[in-house]
Amino acid sequence: MTVAPKVPTVLFVCVHNAGRSQMAAAFLAHKAAGRVRALSAGSAPGPRVNPAAVAAMAERGLSLADAVPKKLTEVGVREADVVVTVGCGDACPYFPGTTYEDWALADPAGQGLETVRGIRDEIERRVDALLARLTPA
Repeated sequence: MTVAPKVPTVLFVCVHNAGRSQMAAAFLAHKAAGRVRALSAGSAPGPRVNPAAVAAMAERGLSLADAVPKKLTEVGVREADVVVTVGCGDACPYFPGTTYEDWALADPAGQGLETVRGIRDEIERRVDALLARLTPA
């Protein structure tokens, strides 16, 4: 019997789960095409995803229109192989055996679309690098 390899899970975390973490998870889910599982959450989820983030991702053909900010939970962190913090501060729990990365990214909250496009593009570059590390050829 052949056992299928485990699909790695990446959890992107920011405070409100309304911009950076949502964009990162959308890029990873799209680009990984099932080779990596992408999740996102926030330590203090906002009421909705940032409209500028929704618009910026729509320009790339990725919809965040139905995305909803989710609460960071211990269970979510435990099931992740990699936790990428993008502005979570000290609210992100630490568990041995989990890989952590911190991406210093500008906060798109209150920013115009032009600024959010730059943040989006930086997130995409970092997601591409992460995906290359997680799924070597």
